Amino acid sequence: MRESDLTDALKWTPEAKVKLQNIPFFVRSQARQRIEHLAREGEMDTVTAELVEQARLEFGQ
Repeated sequence: MRESDLTDALKWTPEAKVKLQNIPFFVRSQARQRIEHLAREGEMDTVTAELVEQARLEFGQ
């Protein structure tokens, strides 16, 4: 992971934040990192509910 990936803040839509809160707390931090990594790979600056759902399906959770 590049250093810029750790410092570039991504915006989250309210719907995406709700979906993130539905992820169990003990894996939420890791899930957030993976979701934000997907967003950066897709050159997105905002995390959407659709991206969170895509990540859930991709990671099998």
